[in-house]
Amino acid sequence: MDKIFLYGASPTEIYEELNLDKKFQAKQIYQWLIKGVTDFNLMSNLSKALRERLTNEFGSAISSKVIDTQVDDSGATKLAIELYDGAIVESVLLIDKNERMTACLSSQVGCAMGCKFCRTGTMGLVRNLKAAEIIEQFVHLRAIGNVTHIVFMGMGEPLANFANVLSSIRFFHREDAFYISLRRITISTCGVVSGINKLTEQNLNVKLAVSLVTADNNLRSDIMPINDSYNLEKLKKSLLHYQNKGGSRFTLEYCMLSGVNCDLQSAKKLATFTNGLDAVVNLIPWNPAAELPWTTPTTQEINTFTKYLDEFHIKYARRFTRGRSVNGACGQLATKSRIKEV
Repeated sequence: MDKIFLYGASPTEIYEELNLDKKFQAKQIYQWLIKGVTDFNLMSNLSKALRERLTNEFGSAISSKVIDTQVDDSGATKLAIELYDGAIVESVLLIDKNERMTACLSSQVGCAMGCKFCRTGTMGLVRNLKAAEIIEQFVHLRAIGNVTHIVFMGMGEPLANFANVLSSIRFFHREDAFYISLRRITISTCGVVSGINKLTEQNLNVKLAVSLVTADNNLRSDIMPINDSYNLEKLKKSLLHYQNKGGSRFTLEYCMLSGVNCDLQSAKKLATFTNGLDAVVNLIPWNPAAELPWTTPTTQEINTFTKYLDEFHIKYARRFTRGRSVNGACGQLATKSRIKEV
């Protein structure tokens, strides 16, 4: 059977892709896809003959499938999703204290950035995801609950797959599709300055999150190789440009590593970096991964660090981990690739 990528396609593109006789048939299929119906046989307003042809030729209207589901005690659900070529990505449905559901989506199979605190970085980059494959993750998660928010914080660096991520966002926002507000979509980056600049020029009203981890150039280069290409000075210049061009307040993700970036000197350097930026620092205690050498800070260590931040008048928010017990929290996503010849 041929593999097709219908999510993200317009009715006109569906009409051409499926070689349909009537254009209204494409609109009907498009509407079923938005409802989450991917079995051609369940698209009841199509003729029986058409349903049979599409099933025989393509099997399904979706190119991926869920092969594993794990749920933790916070209600977070992690899906392992097998793609058309055998590659596997992970996506997570997060539920906050107000029962708000957020889809955490992957943008790549693996990641080339090599951040040393992140399990995904141990995979290396396998390949970019197509826009349809990004959207399909949302469809799989939405089958679990009413997803209202999207964060590109799964596997991969979203700004290294800029075109497909942007295409998926525009589809998520379409009024005749899922109609997710742009203000409810967040792109997270490790600090790819060229990508931040491209995003700034798009004037797209999504939220931006930047993984900072430390405001010490030498330490950041040790932990995050991206800093060798785009150091803190370049990153701050890019963020100021984003801010001055009308970008909304952004967040600086600060993964807290015990004994590494939670001391007084780290707080002082963070104060210098955030000076002039309209940003909130998200404090995220490191989520354990057996193969990585870091340690999660103690409550006392976190409290002491936040006291320093208060003294320097740094805006921050303490984040509480969800999905950790199923390796679905920030920095914990990783899979074993099994790509096959296609």
